Parts: sequence; C-alpha cells; structure tokens
Amino acid sequence: MEPLAALLLVFGATTAIAQPFYVPSGSMEPTLQIGDAFVASKFPYGYSRYSLPYGAGPASQTRLMGRLPARGDVVVFRLPRNPQETLVKRVIGLPGDTVQMVGGHLMINGKVLPLIDAGTGLVEEADGRQVPVPRFTEILPNGVRHAIFKWRWDGMVDDTAPMKIPAGHLFMMGDNRDNSLDSRVPARFGGVGLVPVENLVGRAEIVVGSYDFLNARAVLGWLSSFRLSRLFYGVV
Repeated sequence: MEPLAALLLVFGATTAIAQPFYVPSGSMEPTLQIGDAFVASKFPYGYSRYSLPYGAGPASQTRLMGRLPARGDVVVFRLPRNPQETLVKRVIGLPGDTVQMVGGHLMINGKVLPLIDAGTGLVEEADGRQVPVPRFTEILPNGVRHAIFKWRWDGMVDDTAPMKIPAGHLFMMGDNRDNSLDSRVPARFGGVGLVPVENLVGRAEIVVGSYDFLNARAVLGWLSSFRLSRLFYGVV
C-alpha cells in the first residue's frame, strides 16, 4: 500500500496545496524569467475543475471556497480558447473595472496609472541575447507596485477601446508589455481575451530554480547557466 499512499499524497498535494510550473517565454519579464521554475499555491482562490489534473472536474461558473484575486497577483490560468494551454500573467482588471490602453499607458476606471522610471533592465530574447530596455515601476489602484518593461508607446496594443470587465472575469497582462499576448488582444484574434474566474489554477508564489537554457550551448557552460540568484525568489 505504500506506493499507493505516496501516489495519493502527491495527487492530493498538487490538487489542493501547490503545483510546480515552468516559464518557457519572456512575457512576464522582469518578474519571471525564461527558464524559471516556480511554485503556485492552489488554495488562495478556491477550487474549480482546473484545480484537478487535466481539468478533470465538472464545469462550473463558481469555485469551491472561491475568492477573487487581488489586483497585482501573478496567477496561473488555463487559456480560455484552449484550456489545454497554461499561462501565467498578472491580474490587472477585476469584475466591474474598465481597462484601457492610451498611448502605451494603462488606465483603470478612467485614471492613468503612475509609472516611475526605474532605469533599465535586460530582456532575454528567443535567441538568448540580452537586450537593455527601459524599466518602470507601475502602481496599481490598490497600491501594489510591480516592475514592467516598456520600450515603445505606439504598438498595436498601446491604444485600445475601453473594456468593461463583466462579472466572473479578469483582465490579465504580462509585465513585458511590448512582448506579451494577453487580455489586450481578444480571443477571436488569437489573444487571451478576458479570463473566466473558473480558469484560475493558482497564485505564483516563489521561484525554486532557474536555468538559462537559451545560452547553455557548450557542455562547459551548463553549470554556469544555473541562476543561483533566482533561488527562492518571491514572485511579486
């Protein structure tokens, strides 16, 4: 019975407590880097079918012991147009909010969010190159401060129509604002669109390991590609 007990323990832990995830892209830089492995807690928002492996539970618009995320939470969720795909983004808009982009600046409920110049940071591109870009601290209406990368102000999603967030849905954005497919792009155009609360999986909590696999080309460089500074890095 010991293997069965161990299997049940692992199943219960990943369903009810926490689950590890891996970051394959740079849409959440600088908060999450390509190659980060992080743990998401499953209980902060309650439970839905997507709390179970493979989304095996019944569909429901309500969550067991459900609670809404706070603005600024970094969350794991299932992509509405393809629930087999798992994404991680930051919660920007809650039900009842109106979200809009104007000239590259984020507006919530008619107010432009403050941006504080925070110098520059390095974006890791798909070929492993490190590119310096402007870094800012954005202040959300609830006072949460978080870092973003932003280097242009006239992109395709830098000017959008106001979007009223309906009940039971959330507006998600990546911190790498010029390289994130998120709720700014409707699902019918291949974007994320608004995310039903049911699709939440958990809240990103802590990076437990990080490996710069894009630059680990030579055998001698494999060990140096471990980012020790990212160990036990809290996701905020």
